[in-house]
Amino acid sequence: MNLTTDLISGFWFWFAQVGYFTLLGFALWSAPWSTLFSSRQLQHLLLGTTVGLMLLWQMRAGVSPGLGIHFLGVTVLTLMFGWDLAILSASLALLGTTLIGHEVWNGFAINGLSTIVIPVLVSYGILRRVEAKLPTNFFIYLFLCAFLGAGVATLCGGLSMSFLLWISDVYSGEKIYQEYIQILPLIMFPEGLLNGIIMTGMMVFYPDWIRTFDAKKYIDDQ
Repeated sequence: MNLTTDLISGFWFWFAQVGYFTLLGFALWSAPWSTLFSSRQLQHLLLGTTVGLMLLWQMRAGVSPGLGIHFLGVTVLTLMFGWDLAILSASLALLGTTLIGHEVWNGFAINGLSTIVIPVLVSYGILRRVEAKLPTNFFIYLFLCAFLGAGVATLCGGLSMSFLLWISDVYSGEKIYQEYIQILPLIMFPEGLLNGIIMTGMMVFYPDWIRTFDAKKYIDDQ
C-alpha cells in the first residue's frame, strides 16, 4: 500500500512501528520452528508461497501516494500455516518487495501493519470464531474462512490504512473516501474469489498443505 514516513510521521508512525514489530516478535516466538526445521515439504511450501505473494504484490493500482490497492493473499497464508507463519512469510515477501525498490524502508513497519498483521489477525479471528460457533463443514470452512475471511481482511487492512492517513492529516476524509474507500468493495470480492479458488484446490487435492484444515474431520466424517 506504499505508506511511508513522507506521508505519516510522529506518534502514529511510532505506533505502527511498535505494533508491527511487537506482533512480529510474538509470531517468531509462537512459530513451530521444530516442525519447520524437520519438514522439507513445509520449508518448500513456505518459500514457494512467500515468492508467490511477493510476485502478487507487484500488481497494484492507485492515484495518490498511500492510496494504492493490490491483492493481499494473506488469508490463504493464514489458513495454510496459521497466524504466526503467515506473518513471517508475508513479512519476508514485504522485505523482498522493499529490496527491489517497490516499497521504501522507512515505511516497512507501517506497510507491514496495514497489509500483513491486521489482515492476518482478522483472518485468524474469523477462523477461530467459525470453529467455535458453527458446525464442522467443508463449505462453511471454505465460504466463511476463505471467501468471506479474505474480503473482510482486505476491508480491515484498507480501513486501517485510511485511518492512519486521515488521523495524520495527510488527506481529507473526502479524498480518502473518493479515491480509496469507495473502491474497497470492488477489491473485496476478487480478493475473496482469489483466496477461495486457491483454498478450494488445496482442500480437494492437497489438504495436508493446510495447517488449519483436518480433511478427516471436514470431508471423511461428513
